[in-house]
Amino acid sequence: MNQQTLSGQQATTMETNKLIKNTYMLLSMTLAFAAVMAGVAMALNIGPFMSIGLSLGSIVVMMVTLKKADNASGLAWIFAFTGMQGASLGYILNHYVGLNNGPELIMQAFGLTSVIFVSLSAYAITTKKDFNFMGGFLFAGLLVVIGLSLINMFFVNSGAMFMALQAAVAMIMVGLILYDTSRIVNGGETNYIRTTISLFLNFINLFMALLHLLGMGNDD
Repeated sequence: MNQQTLSGQQATTMETNKLIKNTYMLLSMTLAFAAVMAGVAMALNIGPFMSIGLSLGSIVVMMVTLKKADNASGLAWIFAFTGMQGASLGYILNHYVGLNNGPELIMQAFGLTSVIFVSLSAYAITTKKDFNFMGGFLFAGLLVVIGLSLINMFFVNSGAMFMALQAAVAMIMVGLILYDTSRIVNGGETNYIRTTISLFLNFINLFMALLHLLGMGNDD
């Protein structure tokens, strides 16, 4: 191995380490901001239509954020996106707070999500395994779940189907955490704003899926 090749590998490693550091620092800040905005929405006792509006609006803001990710304004946009995402959870979190052991269920779901997320991320980072092969399967599964969720929401309204779909969401998010972290480590994505968006969505969706599953016995 010549000196030029060695220097190139060292530079690539340094860039990857910087991307990992920036991603997880920004992810921590956006998750904290989302939690604050969720608390504000809970205090304001927002209704289901406001929750849906914020959720749909956050999708539009996310698209803008992805386009602005290479500009300085991308940081402002990602906080706008994650703040709206957090606020959109206020209604459903208030629902669970009103159940028996509701606050405990929320903390259990958050703790379990954090353990799973950190463990899988650490595994992908330390082993540097390439999970790119999972991408097609995971995104196809996500589309199927979204389709079945819409069918269940508007036509079937089955609690058992809802819970089965939440279990599927949890499994898909586990796979996406490995997939997205692997892309960071192996050069599939080099922009820390875009990587933060992916991991943020994985965390939030896993948290909500686990909350629904843990609350299954208490939710009427």
